Amino acid sequence: MVSQFVSSHAVPLLADLNHSFPEGIHAIGRLDKESEGLLLLTTNKKITRLLFQSVVAHKRTYLLQVRGIVEEASLELIRHGVEIPVSDGANYLTKKCEIKMVDKPEGMFSSGYELHERVPCSWLLITLTEGKFHQVRKMVKAIGHPCKRLIRVSIEDIELDGLLPGEIREVSEEEFFLKLKLQ
Repeated sequence: MVSQFVSSHAVPLLADLNHSFPEGIHAIGRLDKESEGLLLLTTNKKITRLLFQSVVAHKRTYLLQVRGIVEEASLELIRHGVEIPVSDGANYLTKKCEIKMVDKPEGMFSSGYELHERVPCSWLLITLTEGKFHQVRKMVKAIGHPCKRLIRVSIEDIELDGLLPGEIREVSEEEFFLKLKLQ
């Protein structure tokens, strides 16, 4: 689904979920339609500014399935920054980040993007503090491993923690600010 409430296109939207959302609610840090995972919603408009336009960088962690077996040297390239294409044909050198190989997650919900079991793949966990347009996908593509699945598992200390697609967990504003490390 598209992480917005209204669209001029005929696509599944957040408004289609079986939930009574309060007026003025909006998504923070949207996901593209090919991505899955944690999406934060709030009615507090200053949170987006505090979280993504602040001087203090906030961590976002993603679980990725990529095509092929990733070598440690390739992970090291990403850790120190790789050039990715951005608008107008320019390149951007990504900031340092954390990345590691992980085992295939058990019980992760199905997305329809799974690779055939005979196609070699790697699972990666990447934590970064910036998010240029499709940056994570571009980073793994830059090392020769196209992203087949991208799941946001956390933003700071708010975690997906077993939520299934379409499920909603409400938290108090106090907990929200505490777990996002906002002041």
